[in-house]
Amino acid sequence: MIKMNIEGIDFHWLGHDSFLIQAKGKNIYIDPYKLTKKDLPEADIIITTHDHFDHCNPEAIEQICGEKTILVGPKVTIDKLNDISKKKKVIELNPYDEKEIDGIKISAIPAYNTHRFRDPETKTPFHPKESGHIGPIIDVDGVKIYHAGDTDKIPEMEDLKPHIALIPVSGTYVMDVPEAVEAAKVISAKITIPMHVGRGIGELSYREEFKEKLENMEVILLDLEES
Repeated sequence: MIKMNIEGIDFHWLGHDSFLIQAKGKNIYIDPYKLTKKDLPEADIIITTHDHFDHCNPEAIEQICGEKTILVGPKVTIDKLNDISKKKKVIELNPYDEKEIDGIKISAIPAYNTHRFRDPETKTPFHPKESGHIGPIIDVDGVKIYHAGDTDKIPEMEDLKPHIALIPVSGTYVMDVPEAVEAAKVISAKITIPMHVGRGIGELSYREEFKEKLENMEVILLDLEES
């Protein structure tokens, strides 16, 4: 498997917003979707940021789920997660909640749109704040990993200062490159990884553009894991 070790933690980018993070002997997946790789390890923890099909995808979750797998997600995902046939349990994680699973701390801030609208006339966002979508923060022995979920640049990002930030760059439903650049500066992570491209969503070239505009920050472009 292609991986990059960052701060002693192995990262695998599975396309779009989907990652496998291996830490403390645990396989932690975030937003599994269109998992073309067939030999992925069984999940210990699966985190879903919201209920849209490309983030809370039952087929992908079933593919990596086992009887010891713990499923984690906000209230809007709980019904879908409870329907997964193989799982140990489901844990609800809403904005500002904090949980601990086998020594791994998981918290969350909101994820939402402020100016990207499904219906411009009624100003209905693709991801409304009131829906309770999350940007999870995984704390592995003090190393904090922030996955922004589907979001625009929001005030809750200010001064997060995680070690690693995974942020969307594709535009339309989430931040475009210029806005993601501004968000990265506000988040002020030690390492920033662009996402929300690939698997038919956004152009891979957006990542290079994002990195070029942040020449004074450490930006890592992960290789995409394929079959």
